[in-house]
Amino acid sequence: MQPSDKALVPFVSVDHMMQIVHHVGLAEMITRIADAIEEDFRRWESFDKTPRVAAHSPVGVIELMPTANDTQYAFKYVNGHPKNTSEGLQTVTAFGLLADVNTGYPVLLSEMTLLTALRTAAMSALAAKHLAPKGATTMAMIGNGAQAEFQSIAMQAICGITTVRLYDKDPNATRKCAANLSKTGLNVVVCTSAEEAVQGAHILTTCTADKQYATILSDNLVGSGVHINAIGGDCPGKTELAQAILLRSSIFVEYPPQTRVEGEIQQLAQDHPVTELWQVITGAVPGRTEAREITLFDSVGFAIEDFSALRVVHDLTRETGLNLPLDLLADPDDPRDLYGMLMRAS
Repeated sequence: MQPSDKALVPFVSVDHMMQIVHHVGLAEMITRIADAIEEDFRRWESFDKTPRVAAHSPVGVIELMPTANDTQYAFKYVNGHPKNTSEGLQTVTAFGLLADVNTGYPVLLSEMTLLTALRTAAMSALAAKHLAPKGATTMAMIGNGAQAEFQSIAMQAICGITTVRLYDKDPNATRKCAANLSKTGLNVVVCTSAEEAVQGAHILTTCTADKQYATILSDNLVGSGVHINAIGGDCPGKTELAQAILLRSSIFVEYPPQTRVEGEIQQLAQDHPVTELWQVITGAVPGRTEAREITLFDSVGFAIEDFSALRVVHDLTRETGLNLPLDLLADPDDPRDLYGMLMRAS
């Protein structure tokens, strides 16, 4: 028995995702995702929102991230296991689904390990676009793992960064990152300490994986007039910045009920003032207000960003045909006769 069209859901494999990115171009793909996130943040109030559902263990976390508006529903399954690198595995893996609210039928199932890297970079660059000092040209990229190149290219494409200063406690990670960025047109500077990396940088990006309270940036390393993207802190008990930095910064977040549990601001009182980034994007509240201000985007990743990324991929699957029709949904001749469909298959 051949499945009907109603039974088939487009599936985007890792190979398809790579082909889609190369079809569009990496910088353009990240830019499209950033544009989609910006569009969805402008209609923030139309979305159902909830903190992600997390299952924590001593070695990592597995999370489900759902959201919906009046026409589409999306969720992402994602893990974070820092130990995996030493075992030859990815620290983060993910897949996601986009569905039609009107019928409840899925319209896309996709890998999201690559797509999460793309959307995280897009989100960082979008925040910097609205918060970084005018004329920023240099970024310190502290933590040179799987996300670092995507962050660098996103900042180049969306914010006009021309120089990236790399540092990781593992020199091999920095060498890998520098080699990968060597033909991107960026001026790549290899540094041997976080202190060296932040010298002359207008944007400071931290993206480390260890599940612990860490001090990747100490207070003395952060001068006035910079923008910080803190990406690595994304679950309870995992931070990257000295508390004193937070107390000197104007803090911007995605969704406070989630960020207060998972982000850098878990170090602060529950009523410490923060600004929701969507309000800056819509113009409801100001972002950076003076040149010497320190702005901090306490990024933990939020489901609407994945929703936006899945929308982009869904459009591109129809444009390119790069997907596999997956026999995912039962489609009996009579919707009430699922049993009969099963028995006839014998």
